[in-house]
Amino acid sequence: MTRSFTVYPAVDVQGGRAVRLVEGDPTRETVYFDDPCDAAAHWVRLGARHLHVVDLDAALGRGDNREIIRALTRRVAAESPESVCVEVGGGVRDVETARAWLSLVHRVVIGTAAIDSPELVDALLVEFGADRVAVSVDAREGQVAVRGWTDVTEARAVELAERMAERGVRQLIFTDVGRDGTMQGVDPEPIRALRAAFPHHLLAGGGVASEADLELYEALELDGAIVGRALYEGKIRYPRTP
Repeated sequence: MTRSFTVYPAVDVQGGRAVRLVEGDPTRETVYFDDPCDAAAHWVRLGARHLHVVDLDAALGRGDNREIIRALTRRVAAESPESVCVEVGGGVRDVETARAWLSLVHRVVIGTAAIDSPELVDALLVEFGADRVAVSVDAREGQVAVRGWTDVTEARAVELAERMAERGVRQLIFTDVGRDGTMQGVDPEPIRALRAAFPHHLLAGGGVASEADLELYEALELDGAIVGRALYEGKIRYPRTP
């Protein structure tokens, strides 16, 4: 089977602005758009049909950007006559929050709760189906990081991916936290291990610096990449050219 490969522009929201962090450190931010709605509209006007949106403040447990992200979804709908798949993560740790987002967006992304409350994943899969629920496996040197990447657990990323597949998860996102926002290039080893552990729809991010990194992901048979800084700084052309 030939896999299609999709680049998901990332819109990370902190303090009401579209930013990129280095290694998930909230004090090491670069602001790319003062209004995240403008960031989303920018990528949609360039042809994006998938957007990866994260509420960083909610992930860190210090507030949220819900109203801004709601406005972002309205802006995306106004910008494009075609359907745009928006997925939202960050602080989604209960059914009520997930339901609220899924009334607005196509997919919700579960991170910390996949470790702390795996029964939430089960409940959402039953209620909404496997296409609308993604699990984010974020890791430093193979160990899962949670709560906005501030805590590193004893859980291994590969083992978590295997457990999620067993629970019926069919959408997985892997982030190499130590490389995220650094543009140091992709480390293929953890990606290769995750691909072997999770045979379903798999996206990855962290360290992407050039088209060569996207080609590496494709060679490892991933379904797509979540890209932030390299897109915002023009290191990768969007849309991609053959």
